[in-house]
This record gives sequence, structure tokens and C-alpha cells, in this order.
Amino acid sequence: MRKSYKKLIIFEAIFFLFLIMNSFISSILSNYKYLVLFVLLIVFKFILGFEKDKNRHTKDVIYDTIIYLLIFFILFYLLGIYIGYARAEDYYNWYGFKTFIFPVIMTVILKEFLRYNILRKVEQSKAFMVITCILFIFFDISSAIAYNDFSNNYETFLFVAITLLPAISANVAYTYISYNAGYKPVIIYSLVMSLYQYLIPIVPNPSEYLYSNIQLILPALLAYKEYTYFKKEKDEEISRDYKKSNVLYLIVPTVVTVILVYFTSGYFHYYAVAIATGSMDPVIKKGDVAIIEKTKDYGSINEGQIIAFQSNNIMIVHRVIRKVKTSSGYYFYTKGDANNAEDGYPVTQEMILGKVNVYIPYIGLPTVWLKEL
Repeated sequence: MRKSYKKLIIFEAIFFLFLIMNSFISSILSNYKYLVLFVLLIVFKFILGFEKDKNRHTKDVIYDTIIYLLIFFILFYLLGIYIGYARAEDYYNWYGFKTFIFPVIMTVILKEFLRYNILRKVEQSKAFMVITCILFIFFDISSAIAYNDFSNNYETFLFVAITLLPAISANVAYTYISYNAGYKPVIIYSLVMSLYQYLIPIVPNPSEYLYSNIQLILPALLAYKEYTYFKKEKDEEISRDYKKSNVLYLIVPTVVTVILVYFTSGYFHYYAVAIATGSMDPVIKKGDVAIIEKTKDYGSINEGQIIAFQSNNIMIVHRVIRKVKTSSGYYFYTKGDANNAEDGYPVTQEMILGKVNVYIPYIGLPTVWLKEL
């Protein structure tokens, strides 16, 4: 056995002991994953030393990854019309940065740098590649293992479906890409997928099961995409042409993604929402998509107008049946067309999100199916 392999076995044994401690003794990694990774990197540097990232495919795969992410967010925000959107908490403060954003950034960078350096040392050994991939899967799920009750069959099923399978998919993809193209494309992908929910104020709101399926399928598709790239024999001239064409391909999905995110997030004058109930039948059916026109001109809202308003953190689209003007402003009494009685409370100006003059039938039907899975 090579001397470097013996050193690698020693390091991976140390890595494994850290994970065992976290899973069965105390949850070291729950809040300080990046500190553990930093310690492991120091140990790795001492035992084996670091490798430089000089892979000639890195830039090509970075372009591929960015385009892939942009296309994903276009589809994800379109899906949001069906599954609904949720307003993220405000992380743009010191507490949000130090508690959520900074740990994610440091964990992703340190983890992928460590993965890459281990893979550089394994050379062509498939056995070491598999062991390395398993260690990083274990790293991602170790905190969940510590808190999961495996005596409960339902909790075990949830652990496998929501935590284990997505972790396997992600780490197999990351290991494959890192080995063939370096750590930079993986860091970009992982940072975007880990941070978007903290940085974008309004995001699609998939169920836990749908989100786990996205986390399972998305890395696998990315790995397959890069597999088709690596399968081709590319010389330097082809690679340069590839990068130039990819720069052009970046423009359209970038523009579309920005517009779509802003439109669905309600930053424009109009935005789209899916109707979740049949209270406005037969005019607006369950699953239809309503286009909301934001307004502060409450005097222009008259009886018969359909409006969207917020009540107990739920968006409701009902028709105005009575309007009352007082010294403190307007009050609107509303009713769903399909309901027998009016809503049991007045809608204040502060609750109003906008007017609904346009609605698109049928395209929201998947909302019902997705939410009833």
C-alpha cells in the first residue's frame, strides 16, 4: 500500500471519529460545522498537504452550473404560481448574518475544499472515492441522526426520504464534479442552493416532500449534465469556443430569472398568485391564477370589485359587497361568490394587497394536485 494511502486512511479515520462523536455522543456539528471542518483541514494539511486547483475544465463547468441554476430558478418560480410563495424572515441584520448566512458560507467553502483535496490524494482509487463520498454523506446527516428516533417507523421513513436520500444524491454529484472539475463549481452550486432562502425575500413554498424531491433530483441531473460534458474529448480550442457561447447563453436566462423573481415576489405593479379554494366559484375557480394589481387608491375600489387581502397571514381573494368610508379610512365588507354568508370581519385598508381584474383559468390546477399529495 502506498504511503500516501496510509496517511489518507489515518485522516479519514479521524474524520469518521468526529462524525461518530457528533451522532452518538453530543451534537458538535449542529451549530459549529465550519469549526469542525476548519480543524479537519488543519489536520489534513499536517498529514497530507493541500493540492492546487488547476483543472482546465473548471471554467466550462462553472458556466454550465450557473446556466443550470438560472434555468432551475425560472422553473422554480413558475412552479411557485402553483404551490404558492412564502415571505422569508428578515436575515439582513447582524443576527441573521452570524447565525445563518456566515455559517452556511463557511461550511460550504471549507467542506468542498476539503472534499477536493481528499479526492486529489485518492488518485484513481475508486474504493477511496466511495469511502470519501460516504464520509461526506455521513457529515451532512450526522446531526439529524443525533436527534432522530429510529424506533419510530414513521420518523425513520421521514429521515430516509427527507434527509438521507437528498444527501446521497448531492454528495455523489459533488464528489463526481469535484474530482473532474475542481471545487469551485460545487461551491457555487451549493452556496446558491443553500443561501437563496435567506437572501431572496419571497420564495416558492413547496411542501417538505416536494422540497426533498427537488433536493434529490436536482444534483443528479447536474451530475448527468456534466457527465455528458466530460464524456466528450475536448481540446483547448473547442473549450474556448464553448466558453464564449456559454457567455451568450447566460444573458437570456439571467434576464428572465430576474424578471420572474421580481414579478412573482410582488415588486412590480402586478404579480401572480394561485387561488387555493373554491370560494369564488364560478368566476374564479380553485387552482386558477389571479393577477393582482397593487393599489393605494382605496377610494377607487367599489362594490363588485374583486380584491386580494391578507387575513391572519392568509391571502384571500373575495368580492367587495359593501364599502364604508369613515374618518380613519375605508372599510370593505367582502364575500366569496360561492359562500352563503359574507366574511365575518371588515377588511381595513392595511389588509388590502390589490385589485383583481384579470385571472387565468385552468393553469393553476396543479396547485390542487400538489397540495393534496
